[in-house]
Amino acid sequence: MRRNAGLFVAISLLSGFGSSAMSLVAGIWVLDLTGSTGLAALTGLCVYAPVLAGPWLGGLLDRAPRRPLVIAVNLMLAVALLALFAVRGPGQTWLIFAVSSVYGVSYVLIGAGETALLPSALSPTDLGDVNGWRSSAQEGMKLVAPLAGAGLYTWRGGHAVVVLSAAMPVLVAILYATVRLSRTPPDQPSQRHPVPRTGLSALFRQRATGVSVVLAAASIAMSGFTTAAIYAIVVTELRLPATFLGVLTSAQGAGSIIGGLIVGRLITGRGPVTVGIAGTMLFAVGCLARCLPWWPATVVGAAVAGVGLPWTLVAAVTAVQTHTPSGLLGRVSATANTAMFGPLVVAIPLGSAAVHLGGRPPLIAAAVICLAAVATTLSFGYPGRRGRALLGSG
Repeated sequence: MRRNAGLFVAISLLSGFGSSAMSLVAGIWVLDLTGSTGLAALTGLCVYAPVLAGPWLGGLLDRAPRRPLVIAVNLMLAVALLALFAVRGPGQTWLIFAVSSVYGVSYVLIGAGETALLPSALSPTDLGDVNGWRSSAQEGMKLVAPLAGAGLYTWRGGHAVVVLSAAMPVLVAILYATVRLSRTPPDQPSQRHPVPRTGLSALFRQRATGVSVVLAAASIAMSGFTTAAIYAIVVTELRLPATFLGVLTSAQGAGSIIGGLIVGRLITGRGPVTVGIAGTMLFAVGCLARCLPWWPATVVGAAVAGVGLPWTLVAAVTAVQTHTPSGLLGRVSATANTAMFGPLVVAIPLGSAAVHLGGRPPLIAAAVICLAAVATTLSFGYPGRRGRALLGSG
C-alpha cells in the first residue's frame, strides 16, 4: 500500500506540473500570436468546458478496463501536445484551442479514472490520506509550474514548453503501469438506464456522497464567483498594486498544501460529511476576512480559504470512492466532477458581473451561500457516524 500511495502522489506531481505549466503558456502564446486578451482567456474555457460532459465520458471507464484506458488517454494527450509544433503564426492559433480542448477531455477521463482506480490499489482507511496528499501535490505544482512554464516560454519559446508538457503524461502512463491493483472483480452495473441517469442516481442514493458533493460544489463555485471580487479588493479597495495578487495566490496555495496534508486523518476520524462542512465554513470565513480593509487580514483570509477548499473536495472524492459500487465508480466519479466543477462555467461570468457592485458584496454573498449550504445540511441531519463507520471498517 505504501508503494501504491507513493506512486499516486508522484502521478499527481507530474501531471500537475505538466498541466499547470501548459495551461498558463497556452494563454500567453495565444496573446502573443493574436494580441487579443479575449482569445487568450478562451483557452481556459476550452480546458474547463468538457467537464460538463463528465457523465457521458465517465461511462467509458465502466465499459473498458480502467487502467489501460487511463494509460491510453495519457499517451494520446502527449501525441496531441506534439501537434503544437505546427504552430508558427496566428494562422495556427486554432491548434492551441484544439489541444486545450483535448486537455479538458483528458482531465475528465484521467481524473475519474484515477478516482476509480484508487479503491483497487489502497485500503479504505488510506483513501482519505492519499487523496489529501494528492491534493497537496497538485496545489504545490500550481505554485511552481506556472513560473517554470512562463520562464521556459520566455527563454526558448512555446515549443520548448510543449516538449516538457508532453513528457509528463508519458511518465505518468509508465507510473500507472507499475501500480499494483487488487484482483477483485468489479460489480456489474445495470444498463437499463442511460449513463447520466445511472451516475446521478448512484451519486445521490447515498446521503454521504450527495451531501459531500453538494458542499464541495458550493465552495468551488463560490471560489470562481469571487475571483473578480478579489481583484477589485486588492486594486480598488486596498489600493495595492496588482502584483499583490501573487501574494494572495501563494497564501492560498500554502493553505491548500497544509489542508491537504491533514485532511485524511480528519476524514478517518470524523467522516467525509463533517470535514466537508468544516471546509465549507472555513471557505466562508476566508471570504469574510478578505472583506476587511486591512491587507494582513486579506492574506490570512486567502490562507484560510485555501485550507477549506481542498477539505471539501477531498471529502467529496473520498465519499464517492467509499460509498459507490465498483462497477459504477467511473461514471459516478465523472458525474461528481461535473457537479463540483461544472458550476464554475456560470459562476465565473456571474462574479465578473457582480463585481460592478464593488469588491465586498460578491465576497459576502459567497460566504452567505456557503453558510446556507452548511445550515441546510445541518437542519436535515447528516450521516457523519455512518461515514466514520464505513471508513474505519476496512
